[in-house]
Amino acid sequence: MGVRRPVLRVGDRVVFDGDEHVVVGLSGTSVRLRADSGAEQVVLAAHLMAAMDFTVLDAASLPAVEPFGLLDMLPADVVAAAQRWREHVVEVDTGLPPNPVPGARPREGYDPAVTSLAQRQRAKAAELGVSLRTIEAKRARYAAQGLWGLVDQRVTRSVEMTGQSDPRLVEVIEEMLDAETTQSTGTRSRLIRRVIKRVEEIHGPGVVPLPGRSAFYVLIDRLSVGRHTFGSAVTRRQLANRPDGMFTPTFAMRPGEQVQIDSTPIDVMVLAEDGVPVRADLTIAVDVATRSLCAGVLRPVGTKAVDASLLLAKMMVPEPMRPGWAAAMRMASSVLPHQRLLSIDARMREAAARPVIVPDQVVIDHGKVFVSEVFERACERLGISIQPARKGTPTDKAVVEATFTAIKTLFAQHVAGFKGANPTLRGRGVEAVWTIGELQDLFDEWVIYWQHRGHDALRDPAAPRRKLSPNEKYAALVAAAGYLPITLSGTDYLELLPVKWRQINDYGIRIDNRVYDSPELGRYRRQPSGLAVKRGLWEVHYDPYDLSRVFVRNHHDGGWITVAWTHLPMVAAPFADFTWRHARRLVAESGRDVTETEIARALDDLLTRAEHGPDTTSHKIAARTRAATSAHRKTTPESATEIEEPAAQRQPKSETAEVVAFGVFDADAEAERWI
Repeated sequence: MGVRRPVLRVGDRVVFDGDEHVVVGLSGTSVRLRADSGAEQVVLAAHLMAAMDFTVLDAASLPAVEPFGLLDMLPADVVAAAQRWREHVVEVDTGLPPNPVPGARPREGYDPAVTSLAQRQRAKAAELGVSLRTIEAKRARYAAQGLWGLVDQRVTRSVEMTGQSDPRLVEVIEEMLDAETTQSTGTRSRLIRRVIKRVEEIHGPGVVPLPGRSAFYVLIDRLSVGRHTFGSAVTRRQLANRPDGMFTPTFAMRPGEQVQIDSTPIDVMVLAEDGVPVRADLTIAVDVATRSLCAGVLRPVGTKAVDASLLLAKMMVPEPMRPGWAAAMRMASSVLPHQRLLSIDARMREAAARPVIVPDQVVIDHGKVFVSEVFERACERLGISIQPARKGTPTDKAVVEATFTAIKTLFAQHVAGFKGANPTLRGRGVEAVWTIGELQDLFDEWVIYWQHRGHDALRDPAAPRRKLSPNEKYAALVAAAGYLPITLSGTDYLELLPVKWRQINDYGIRIDNRVYDSPELGRYRRQPSGLAVKRGLWEVHYDPYDLSRVFVRNHHDGGWITVAWTHLPMVAAPFADFTWRHARRLVAESGRDVTETEIARALDDLLTRAEHGPDTTSHKIAARTRAATSAHRKTTPESATEIEEPAAQRQPKSETAEVVAFGVFDADAEAERWI
């Protein structure tokens, strides 16, 4: 056959750069083109042929490349039949079968020297017992498509999804499948019943032909592929919420360019110190450029807006090494630019290998934790712009969503007390083991290992089989972008805390029936702050998870004044805002006057009983208090002193209790005792 070879020759007309050209010269890898307007240009052949609109106008005779992938999927007997036809077609065209042996001679009736093409086609038709038209059609398909043109096309024919079903029935089924997205999961029989009623409602009874029961089931299964109609309702809604277009990846070229923040319940049953299991929320911040876990905070369910601002503070200060951590986890032992960071912050000397990232922009959802004045004030203070994600569009913060999945796979499922995402995945006898504070310590340590682990999203383009770790990516981007973070000081940390405005009285400062006092308040008592807009009140910052002290801004001389709670010695353990409110409510319900001393005694009694672990609501509150306080580590100015719990008052490690046998109840003896 006279098949043209796929080459570009002088004189060919091509389409390039939106215009038609004639190839007037070829020199090595350069092609000289002349447009119809007479303008000429020289382009590289590779650039010419890689152009999106490049076309050889006389390309009708160019052979098509065989679809080798489709040929590989066909059954062996189908391919063998096509190859036998290929031998016959090639013999008609050339007189010899494919790949003949040296010296082979054409068979009688197929020698091109003595027979015409028409004669050879008739001879082949007679030999195979087919019509001449069949031989001509096979030759034409082989010339255009190669071996694929000789394949029995009945084997490659696609199956019609709806078969012979009435289009009106198919339309109603698709409508009802869409309606199942937000409903509780049902069975196929329920859907069939709804479809029949809907068809009769629209077109009338008996108008639209309905398939048999088995065919109906098959039709529904085909149309519901990919919808998860009869599976998990959560998965069905998630699939329906995915955008129709392609997913656009989020790019960032330097650390902190975009940080995504989100909060979700962690799939681990957490044990309070009194043995009461509680749920916990995990709030994390993930840097898009490096996939670094900037910070993570565990809190009892019901995370406050202040927790988000505290998360910002935690991610912008170094993570200190803790007793028991391996030396390899030190920043000095990692690929991070330790010396550069140490030159600007001495705290980096004993820091763990977790980078300090100052965000330019944070992406948040519309949760009440983030959409609040507290969080917005914190971001404004730090010069961080806030980008809210679109409602119902988790793909806007896909990086942090994927990180939660990784945390579940790489951390949560390996922790004792892992309960799975829902009750259907929960094993038998799953019990809570870790407190929130202990789990926070475990998570903080695991984050350092995360920073050393290769990440699928951080593959080297030049060596795609190698995955960079978040720390390696951070070190590379720091060198490329000239990034040098300035970490938060203790004073900056205080700026992120919530504010109350109070008067400094003779007895000190009163906040929620708690009195705070310090000798440093001496000359400011009964004096206005000088802020007319606040009627002379003083700015007091407090930590909701540690109410043992407050911090007063000195509006006269500058700086901060640390003021301790006057009744702190009466309390044998840390406490938080929700614990204080609960203790005050207990006193109020008892009928006594709600005084400072009474509240302190009730709070001390609450925490003392919690040490022994009775299963009451009061001790659940106490457990949340200790867990939240132990998980929270703040950075305060040098003037702020740490108040530690005395060793004698600390909770001892649990030991096996002595079993005491019950005696026989004696009613007479009991009556005598009460008399």
